[in-house]
Amino acid sequence: MGRIASTGLPAWLRIVVVAGLAAVIAGAGFLSWRWYVRPVTLTIAVGSLDGEATRIVSALASRLAATNAKARLKVVEAAGPLDAANQFSSGKTDLAVVRGDVGDLSQAQAVVVLTHAVLLLVAPPGSPITDMAGLKRGTVGVVGGEANRKFVRVLTDEYDLARANVTFKDLAPADTRRAIDSKEVRAILVVIPLTEKYLSSLRGLFAQNSKTSPVLIAVESAGAIAEKERAYESFDVPKGTLRGSPAVPGDDLTTLRVNYYLVAQKKLDNDLIGDLTEALLNARRDLLGELPILAQLSAPSTDADAYLPVHPGAAAFYNGTQLSFLDQWGNVIFLAPMVLGGLASLLAAAWKFVRSDDGPQTREAALDRLYALARRIRASGTEAELSEIEGEIDKVLQGQRADEAEADKTALDTALNVAAHRLENLIHERRVALAAQQYGKPTA
Repeated sequence: MGRIASTGLPAWLRIVVVAGLAAVIAGAGFLSWRWYVRPVTLTIAVGSLDGEATRIVSALASRLAATNAKARLKVVEAAGPLDAANQFSSGKTDLAVVRGDVGDLSQAQAVVVLTHAVLLLVAPPGSPITDMAGLKRGTVGVVGGEANRKFVRVLTDEYDLARANVTFKDLAPADTRRAIDSKEVRAILVVIPLTEKYLSSLRGLFAQNSKTSPVLIAVESAGAIAEKERAYESFDVPKGTLRGSPAVPGDDLTTLRVNYYLVAQKKLDNDLIGDLTEALLNARRDLLGELPILAQLSAPSTDADAYLPVHPGAAAFYNGTQLSFLDQWGNVIFLAPMVLGGLASLLAAAWKFVRSDDGPQTREAALDRLYALARRIRASGTEAELSEIEGEIDKVLQGQRADEAEADKTALDTALNVAAHRLENLIHERRVALAAQQYGKPTA
């Protein structure tokens, strides 16, 4: 049988200790739960010439906050698509809105395709230019300049425009109308989403009437360019996109298209990006009436050979392979009974610790406690210690007399009485020994 020894601590102190431990455990559990369910804010670099990209992402960020999404967005404004890509590649932000052909995207993984931008080569109304060959010895204004350098390069290489003495001149959006009217440029190159807002702005760059309209120039080699430059894809601009009557273009027009991606750093947690992807698609549905351009928000290619690899967390959402509740918490559910069993044992020990001086709960324990007192009697050195031990003996016996629940306790009662009698004899003998030591008399 085990023994329950006195802790030597008062009952109130033991209660305080146990209560403090319980408070610490409860507090740690609460803080852990709050940490798990807390929303995670991700920084996102966004930049565009007209500020439209920033407005769209800010609306998405506000919607995520309003719906208490687990993933939130903090917008970091950039000077343009190239600056946004540079901030992302240098690790300054977690996410970015980037164009597929701009900047260093080696660390980027796609989350969603935010929109598509289409290359349009446009000549003024009445221009004799009808194809790429017509640009010979002319100047083309490049709206957006630096962001469209790669478009200029691939067109120059494909059509040998350098030999044709075609010059490209960067234009700010505000200077484009003046350059066209003054004939500084024979055509302009713009890369825009095919939404009414941007098409309306493009129409406004040209003086036109019911009989004259701008001329759109086809990029007939778009397919060949897209095979070499995977950031691009061949795209047919639908008939009448720029103008309905007379239709401009008069038939479907082949050109190039590039995607604007929302990308994430490879290191970001898969579950977090999966939650972000789901939240963005839900926000798209809610904001579609306010921002029609969000109709173009879509899933990126999940193919293994995609130009921009999709983030594993986003891929799991698109493919329907996100972990279910049981997959995520199966181990926790399995281990929970063991943990709860351990906590129950801990609580039982704490209860036993708190009540250790209140009297033993069984007669076997009472006997153990009485036997343990014999050593203390022999080692005691003062009358006060002996009186304290006598008090403990009385407390044990009183506790056992108060317990009337056991049916058969005769043998144990006898053992308790014998043990108590023996301890009283030991106390008496120890008192005699202490008295003899005090007066210098020899003891037997």
